[in-house]
Amino acid sequence: MKQDDQNSPDGIPPPFDSPNVKQDDKSSLEETPLSFDSRESDSPESLKTENWWLFFLLLSGTLVTTYLSGGLLFSISLILILGAHEFGHYWASRRNGVRSTLPYFIPAPPVFIAGTFGAFIQIKQVIPNRRVLMEIGCAGPIAGFIVALPTLVYGLSLSYVSPVLGIEGVNFGSSLILNICAELTLGVDPQSSDLNINLHPIAFAGWIGMLVTALNLIPIGQLDGGHIVFALSPKQHKWTGRLFFLALFPLGYFWTGWFFWAVMIVLVGFKTAPLLDETEELGTLHRVLGVVSIAIFFVTFIPIPFSML
Repeated sequence: MKQDDQNSPDGIPPPFDSPNVKQDDKSSLEETPLSFDSRESDSPESLKTENWWLFFLLLSGTLVTTYLSGGLLFSISLILILGAHEFGHYWASRRNGVRSTLPYFIPAPPVFIAGTFGAFIQIKQVIPNRRVLMEIGCAGPIAGFIVALPTLVYGLSLSYVSPVLGIEGVNFGSSLILNICAELTLGVDPQSSDLNINLHPIAFAGWIGMLVTALNLIPIGQLDGGHIVFALSPKQHKWTGRLFFLALFPLGYFWTGWFFWAVMIVLVGFKTAPLLDETEELGTLHRVLGVVSIAIFFVTFIPIPFSML
């Protein structure tokens, strides 16, 4: 797949490719997991967690770098997806009376695949119980997916199909949700070796949004998926995390970015957020939210996000 560059400003790097997409330089996407600060304090300074100046500064910087990376439509679409994800966490925290920072975007050099390293928030106090942990953990991925899905579908409707040109570059992997959307929107299989889908910048932002959602839903440690699995079943959290962590190494044979992701997980840790009460059981609604989040992980997961053609 190739990205349509008609909406990109002059001087932007060559068009991106998504499933069967080509790009001259190999890149990887990095996302900062939701983090927790277990230190409690009632001092006025510790209660002031919303730094709007920093929020707007980082947002402005990320808008610039993503614009330089892929154009205005790409920038706005990607920021909306990342913002929905992090503000989902933020809303769930506020709803449950848990202090947290505002979402902070992380700009990256425009030569980076998306012009951003993602976004994050930090929880500033101990989570009360598994119910609240579930709400905070799943609110981000669900909100991000809800925005990324129509973004991807609409972007695909603006994309077009062309024969394979045989140009060397980077192949962008496909997920189940992309296969379905491409079949319904364009009537083609994005994994076909006989064609390229020339992605509109909005579609490429949707592809990245789906990838970021899947990365965050890996059920390990401090990642959203780790929080969700722990909330569902604390006894299953440990072995599930180890199993998925070990799976990253054979996947790393096909895409070395999984090795980097494994190092990130080791640095952040395998334990989930500390809770005041781990014994409170989840109700039906919260279990459904957990199952929905797991389903989103499986339909958005890309085993080999990037590979050389």
